[in-house]
Amino acid sequence: MLLYRSMNEHSLREDIFNILRILSSNGSFTQRELSSHLGFSLGKTNYLLKELAKKGMVKIRNLSHKDNKLKRISYILTHKGLKEKTELTLHFLKRKQEEYESLRQEWENNFKER
Repeated sequence: MLLYRSMNEHSLREDIFNILRILSSNGSFTQRELSSHLGFSLGKTNYLLKELAKKGMVKIRNLSHKDNKLKRISYILTHKGLKEKTELTLHFLKRKQEEYESLRQEWENNFKER
């Protein structure tokens, strides 16, 4: 996916996974609440949500229709977004399993040396 092509691909994938994970459970966060919950800047959150919307993973809906009201926006995970979240979940589980196996092997090697 083009969104991941950067020097910090791993970090970006993790950020996107976290946004998709949260939106799958609660799409009624404001950008400010979402950025605070994730520890991202508001600008980064805005950028990522717009990119996810461009890629068709998130639908952005304006919930207030009156001009004099503060806009309330809802972020809805699309089928494509849910699929991406699932793929990222599998990717992170596989990576964690590999890390566990590597640490276990390292521990066993250190234990045998003693």
